[in-house]
Order: sequence, then structure tokens, then C-alpha cells
Amino acid sequence: MKIAVLAEGADGERRVAATPETVKKFAALGAEVAVEAGAGARASYADDDYAAAGATVGDRAATVAGADILLGVQGPNVATIAGAAPGAWIVAGLNPFGERARVESYADAGFEALAMEFMPRITRAQSMDILSSQSNLAGYKAVLDAAAEYGRAFPMMMTAAGTVSAAKVFVMGVGVAGLQAIATARRLGAQVSATDVRSATREQIQSLGAKPIFVEHVKGIEGEGSGGYAGEMSPEYQAAQAELVSSHIAKQDIVITTALIPGRPAPRLVSDAQLATMRPGSVIVDLAVEQGGNVEGAVAGEIVERHGVKIIGHKNVAGRLATDASALFARNLYNFLSTFWDKEQGRPVLDEEIGDAVRLTKGGQIVNARLAS
Repeated sequence: MKIAVLAEGADGERRVAATPETVKKFAALGAEVAVEAGAGARASYADDDYAAAGATVGDRAATVAGADILLGVQGPNVATIAGAAPGAWIVAGLNPFGERARVESYADAGFEALAMEFMPRITRAQSMDILSSQSNLAGYKAVLDAAAEYGRAFPMMMTAAGTVSAAKVFVMGVGVAGLQAIATARRLGAQVSATDVRSATREQIQSLGAKPIFVEHVKGIEGEGSGGYAGEMSPEYQAAQAELVSSHIAKQDIVITTALIPGRPAPRLVSDAQLATMRPGSVIVDLAVEQGGNVEGAVAGEIVERHGVKIIGHKNVAGRLATDASALFARNLYNFLSTFWDKEQGRPVLDEEIGDAVRLTKGGQIVNARLAS
């Protein structure tokens, strides 16, 4: 069983799908591990460290040759992995909805593509969940990015020259990223409030010392989608939320938006008119900018200014903490493969619950129900 660790080819991607720590663990399972030279360099993992952990380090062709499992952070282009074993697994974040043509190319080439972002939100799969591990870091980094662009201090400071008021931070969307953003902003001394369409998050917000901001008196609108994700809001809820947010956002210094709906464009949470009510110097971080954005006027990969408000639209926010993001991502992949490792066969054998959830292609066909045409 040969496992190949690929260097990432996407622009700005600094993460790597395996670390010397997980390479050593794979080797302990009996796997042969090959790492493409320079794969971990941008995440501060040296080739020598991979070699010391038991990996063979070489060029792309040698790394891929005969590989049974190909590990990546983002999905590789099929032309770059020619030479892998027939039916080889591609285990990575594959963006199945946004990269449908690439998924089809995997099927045509006979690869078995396993999309780690399709990991079910169940207890036994928590340690394999790349969305949670990366979103956690993204929520943290979003607050630091906001602090870097905000021209004032976060905590209240009482000095001989006078008092500095605490920054007011509003987090919209209380998933993994939102919860970490709340916790980080609180640690920096900000006055934090948060909202979500899922009423069950109210207690989570309060447990972190933040103020919950929720639409009241709109019955039957919970916003709870499958697997713990937010669903789409009804027109009634959208109207009520827009009114609530408009009155609250005008008083905020920093807004962090995190709302995503799997397979759909990100919901619009902040309009240009609402931006115009914020005071000059305020900052918004849109963590959903790569899926269309929660904030009107946000631009992926840029910091823009509208009405005196800075809108931060960094791409791949977790990847900007490449060393830690890689360590967590690599452990997710190791936890996934090792959980299903069959010692007699010397390879992982997936079960139906998780295997069917993450498997996109097999036998030359797209087999995942979520990608049914």
C-alpha cells in the first residue's frame, strides 16, 4: 500500500495534506509513504523531516507512480497524477459542487474520489472533519485580521489620559468559525454579540459570554438544515432578520460573517444600505466571500472600502495559518484512513455510512447521491 502526499498547485495554497507526524503514523500501519519534494515547505515542514519520519521524497512522477492513495488539501488535476495505481483513491478537499468538471475527470480516469468535506456530522467522524478543523482556525484568524485593519483598540482601557471604550464585535453565523470568532474577540477584550438562524445556538453564544441577537416572534423558523448546517431562511424570517440586523449593525465597530449553505451561494446578510449606517473606520470580515459572500460589495482576495467601512475578503483564511492548519488537516486524513485500516488487507476498507457519504466516484461513474444530476 503506497500513500502519496502531493504538493499543492492552487494559487496561494500553503497547506500540505500530511506532516512528518502523520507520515510516521502511516508508516507504523505498514504503508509506504512518498512525499513530493517541497510539499510542506510553505507550511514550514522540511523534506528532511519527512525523510526522517520514514517517507521517500522525490519529484511528482516518482511520488505518484503506483500510488494506491493520493492525499491532497485541494483536489489535483487529473493530468498531474497519471501513473497512480488503477482505481487509486484521491483523498482531499475536492469542492464537489464548485469543481464538478474535475470530479467527472476523476471518474473518467477510473479514480475513486473521496471528498473530505462530505464527511457526515456524526460523533464518530468528528476527528475526521476537515470543515470543522479548518473553520476553527478561520474564525480565529478573522478576528486577528479585523484587529489588524481596525484603527482602534479592542479592550476597554482606563488611563490617566482618559478611557478607551471596548470595541463592539458582531458575529453573524454561529457555526464552528463563528464560535471561535466569539471566543477570540472576547479574549481580546471586545464587547461581543452574535446571531444565527438556528435558535439552538443561543445557549452556545451565552456560554462564551456574548450577547445573543435573535429574531423573536417568528414562529416555526428555526433555520436548521441537515447535519447541523443552517438551512435556507423563509422570506418572513429574512425580512425580520434584516430589520433586526439593520438596527444592531449601525452600532457595531466590527462585523464577522460566516454563514454558508452547502451546495448553494452564501446568503446575503449585510446590504450596502446597512454598510452605510456603520461609522467610518468600521471593519467587516466576510468568511463566505469565496462562495459569493455574505456582504454586498465584498471582493474575494481583496480588502475594499465602501462608505468608509473596510470589507476584508481574504481567500483560504485557514491556509493563512498554514502550519497549524496543515497539522489539523493531516490528522483529519490520518484519523479517517486509520479508522478503517484492515490489518489483513493492509489497506483501509470503508463502511457504508461514511464511505457512501464521502465517495464521489467509483468504477468510472459519479456515485454520490448529492451530485445526482
